[in-house]
Amino acid sequence: MIEEVARACASSALIPAVNKLGTMPLLLSASEELKKQVLPAVAAGDALISYALSEREAGSDAAAMRTRAVLRGDDWVLNGTKSWITNAGVSTYYTVMAVTEPGVGTRGISAFVVHKDDPGFSVGPKERKLGIRGSPTCEIYFEDCAIPFDRIIGEPGTGFKTALRTLDHTRLTIGAQALGIAQGAVDAASAYVTQRRQFGQPIGEFQGVQFMLADMAMRTEAARQLIYSAAAKAERGAPDLTWASAAAKVFASDTAMAVTTDAVQLFGGYGYTRDFPVERMMRDAKITQIYEGTNQINRMVMARQLLGTGRH
Repeated sequence: MIEEVARACASSALIPAVNKLGTMPLLLSASEELKKQVLPAVAAGDALISYALSEREAGSDAAAMRTRAVLRGDDWVLNGTKSWITNAGVSTYYTVMAVTEPGVGTRGISAFVVHKDDPGFSVGPKERKLGIRGSPTCEIYFEDCAIPFDRIIGEPGTGFKTALRTLDHTRLTIGAQALGIAQGAVDAASAYVTQRRQFGQPIGEFQGVQFMLADMAMRTEAARQLIYSAAAKAERGAPDLTWASAAAKVFASDTAMAVTTDAVQLFGGYGYTRDFPVERMMRDAKITQIYEGTNQINRMVMARQLLGTGRH
């Protein structure tokens, strides 16, 4: 679904993608009671859910987060800031990672569900972004934000482990978004070169153009096979999912960036204008190399899997 929507609009594809990201920790680790509180409304389309892991100084190094959660009576009280939160200000629920036991590294991080109406929760202004401009991205703030005790996802100290398991399932959906963007660019470029005429013939008749199109389509199909294979592994719970999901995301996003850049080239001067869709596709493709783990981080994930350290 994400692939098909992203062929036309990468921003719209983030609606199901981010709901997947926000709900996955609940599906993996939450109590049945918490699942019943949150998931039916999301499944019915009555609520959206966002995922809050990153901070300004804790992006790739997510374990360096500073957002704190302290147990006071029957409530968890959160203080801190989360950054780059997709659908912030639109979502009803937020899956939030916070430190509950300082000084013990990742073993001191827990996961929570915050509701938009919880006291002490607020949303900052929209980021001014290069691409995916149709999707809101904001900071979110917690100022003595009190939530009920039962809104913790899993046991205290298990949040980071849940976050890593979540990314194994959701990285490949960003690969699917990148795949859709790439396919949309191939579609647009293929149609354009049959219509644009130079030197008395459609530019699609020139071998140099044909070779570019062939490579674009070939790389896109290779990305598709990696994505579908990783998705099947996620459904089966395959032991090599971590490697496969990271590989699919990296390959598909690198492909999307290369394919959309070539599409702009094939459109010539028109490709550099907003009158045609490929400049947007090129801008949208860039973020797929960055979020859900930069491609450099994901290559580290793959290498550690190959070397047997098993670290994310």
